[in-house]
Amino acid sequence: MESIYYVLSWACHRKCPHCYEPRFRPYVRAALDAVIGEAVANSPRIIERLPERMTYLDRARPAPDGKLPQRRGRIILSGGEVLIDPVRTRVLYPAMERIRTRYAGAGGVDLIVQTTGDLLTDSIVDDLLARGVSTISVSGIDEFHSGMKSAARQAAFKERLTRLFEAHGLKPAEEPVVPETRAQRPPGPYYHFFGATPDAWIGALWPRGRAWENGLSTATLAENFCNRWSGGLGFLEHRYSGSEVSIDPSGNVFPCCIKTRLPIGNLLEDDLITILDSLAEEPAYQAICAGHPERMGLAYGWNEERFIAESHTVTPKGEPYANLCIGCDRFHEAVLGPVIEAARLRRATARACVA
Repeated sequence: MESIYYVLSWACHRKCPHCYEPRFRPYVRAALDAVIGEAVANSPRIIERLPERMTYLDRARPAPDGKLPQRRGRIILSGGEVLIDPVRTRVLYPAMERIRTRYAGAGGVDLIVQTTGDLLTDSIVDDLLARGVSTISVSGIDEFHSGMKSAARQAAFKERLTRLFEAHGLKPAEEPVVPETRAQRPPGPYYHFFGATPDAWIGALWPRGRAWENGLSTATLAENFCNRWSGGLGFLEHRYSGSEVSIDPSGNVFPCCIKTRLPIGNLLEDDLITILDSLAEEPAYQAICAGHPERMGLAYGWNEERFIAESHTVTPKGEPYANLCIGCDRFHEAVLGPVIEAARLRRATARACVA
């Protein structure tokens, strides 16, 4: 598989107004113990259910003889904020060590640690490098993050971290986190900056979480988040380039980072490839995989016109709004629950037969 976006924990040190997931927030005392406890308990079981190899066949760059070269995939470890105590020491570091060991004899894996960046220190960078980090990806370069309102502050923050990274031998990744040319670049490790800016990730904010609650989403029907990287595009085709899924701290699996209304399975029950293959023939998920969510309902009595109609709603501020993610949510709620449950039961029956 090319990429897995694994959210290790809900804990964060911020409560950003644009965050797509309201569970990403500060926790204290018993609540913090609970989210850390969930991550500590689930992470080893989740990692055990990841693909046996994190490699993929690169359809974008075939060899001269037409054969597809095999490339090394990546696992992006994110939060929340993975560098806060005790997430860093009790969850992130053990997960990095476990993942590195799991794939050491199976083609390896690139480990990307995603962070807002403000907690990085010399010792933490050393710790990440010692555990095999491939890229440190700083995601907080935008006006929504505290202290980053102006371009000047963002530039100063990037300059400080650039000096820190380069002092440790990291190189700048000139392309995005999901580069089209990553197979050709020289060996890392790397550092990378991005943020929720109008011209980058992500200009039209997802209609989710606090971004939705605060009326920040500017997406329209023209913004098809499904038909892009970290959307659902290609997620079922796990043998090939372009496949990525998202995993939350509970082990739930989603075809996109924005997260469909219902997960497609859970890694505490089934391994990831089994979950994907169990849905490979479902027309709704084939449509997501093709980047055409408006076609999700064609085999279930929803034509494209109905899907578009269901994609209209009203924002919490009382303003009209339309985006395909809204239609996807409603289709999951109205139709896909039994489809997902039937797939889960098929997997459970197959496990019982093997046992």
